[in-house]
Amino acid sequence: MTWFARLWATSTGRFGVIVVVVVVATAIVSLFWTPFDPGATDVANRWALPSWPHLLGTDATGRDLLSLIMAGSRTTVVVAVGAGIIATVIGVALAALGALTARWMRESVAVFVDILIAFPVLIIAMMIAAVFGGSLWVVIWSVGIGFGVNIARVTRPELRRVLQSDFVLAGRASGLTPAQNLWRHLLPNVAPVFIVQLSWAMAVAVLAEAGLSYLGFGAPVTSPSWGVLLADLQQYLTVHPLSVLWPGLAIAFTVLGLNLLGDGLRESTDPTLSRRRSPSAGRARQHQPEVVS
Repeated sequence: MTWFARLWATSTGRFGVIVVVVVVATAIVSLFWTPFDPGATDVANRWALPSWPHLLGTDATGRDLLSLIMAGSRTTVVVAVGAGIIATVIGVALAALGALTARWMRESVAVFVDILIAFPVLIIAMMIAAVFGGSLWVVIWSVGIGFGVNIARVTRPELRRVLQSDFVLAGRASGLTPAQNLWRHLLPNVAPVFIVQLSWAMAVAVLAEAGLSYLGFGAPVTSPSWGVLLADLQQYLTVHPLSVLWPGLAIAFTVLGLNLLGDGLRESTDPTLSRRRSPSAGRARQHQPEVVS
């Protein structure tokens, strides 16, 4: 676990790990326990200020905001993981086709990727939602497809560069198939670039789910979601601004944590960035010559 020790040693990686662990743990805990039923209304306690037992207060119908945010974390985790898996499969497949196949196939894949990358992720999501209706799967597939293409575009030239390395040529000479070379040599060497793109895809998936749910194209209004909660509370922003703060902070910290986790993983897995200074080098750098009078 040397890479994790290097990840934890960086402030960005440590912050990202803590945020992601807290979000995932909250999603798991919310499956079994929340302070109140997220869907239960209590008109007598509507717009309660943060206090016991409503630690974050309540909304216009008396629902506990902490319970709603805990339940909404499940949607966030599902969307981020689902979009990340789809983006990984599409990105690796297109990058491999664009780097390891015949010239006509490589050029066709490059043109195909350039065409798809012209469409923003949110536009793709809205187009799919117009055909199949708004749902979490629309968000997952649209973000997965959109960022799978981005991952392919960034990873493909890296694969082509590593493909010319001596150890790849030696593996090919020893009888490794293209798939074995891809798994053993190519993917580990492009992992830092891939990890950054994947963490960005997962962060954008969280933003896309919140934004599309806010616009009515994402999660149904009956399901717990931070975007749906923001859409419900935004009309009371000038009257009860504190209620909008909590889901906004949850989204902001989750996106920031995913991005910083990706940066930390890149630094901890890239040997050119994670190489530590030797003690002798550190002492030499700290050495100051004495002035002889």
